[in-house]
Amino acid sequence: MSLKEDLVQLLHPYYITNILLSLSFVVCKTTPLCHIVFAGESCEFSMWESEVMFFMLVVIMFRSRKTDSRSMLSYISLASMYAKVGNVILWFSSDPIQGIVYCIISLIIFLIIGEPVYKGPEAITYFRANALDDEIVKDPSVTWLIAYYAAWNPQCTSFAHVFAKLSNEYALENLKFGKIDVGRYPDVAKKHHINITAFSVQLPTVSIFKNGKEVMRRPCLDSKGKFQKFYFTEDNMRAAFDLNNLHSECQKSLLAKKKNKKEDHEKKD
Repeated sequence: MSLKEDLVQLLHPYYITNILLSLSFVVCKTTPLCHIVFAGESCEFSMWESEVMFFMLVVIMFRSRKTDSRSMLSYISLASMYAKVGNVILWFSSDPIQGIVYCIISLIIFLIIGEPVYKGPEAITYFRANALDDEIVKDPSVTWLIAYYAAWNPQCTSFAHVFAKLSNEYALENLKFGKIDVGRYPDVAKKHHINITAFSVQLPTVSIFKNGKEVMRRPCLDSKGKFQKFYFTEDNMRAAFDLNNLHSECQKSLLAKKKNKKEDHEKKD
């Protein structure tokens, strides 16, 4: 997305409420609200509170670098997720009742306001459980680009519009795009060797299948057995999976198949 689109998206209640929850403890400590919320207590940060906030900042920076959060929205989503964990610790350390109230508010907001998802045009098949493997091997002439994602993962959410745009641009009868929520179907993640924990660097993962077999995926392991960083941008996807040439090859194959069918039909007549 462009910066302008990011700023418009930032006005969504999901981002506004998460930013407020992430900054709630700091705001209450540094504004006149302190005398109301922390009545009779000091409005200065204690050594323990400072250490928690510093540790929280380090974790956010480390995870952002590890997961390659390049867009503003993905960074905000990731940062708010860890910041809220830090706020739970801070509120509980201040007062267990305040901590419980914070958790209840966070849970209510989580249930009512979900992270905005891409709702534009796309040419994508969404799979459930074992239906993915059955479909891939059903017709070996079809090449599949499969995106493994988790609905709760910020990077997967940011990648949704990229994958959708590419599907609209390249999808053919024999070149198809599919997605499966491995967070919902952990057995599929295990079968395809994808780590779906909160610290995973494999979300999202995109694989290409030809003749019913996986021939490439991103991110992939390097010579040292570590996952190479991969930025899921449109240009990187086109280059890594050679989508222009792949589309051309599939298009030629499709035309040849139709031509053969036409010739066979004419011979029968």
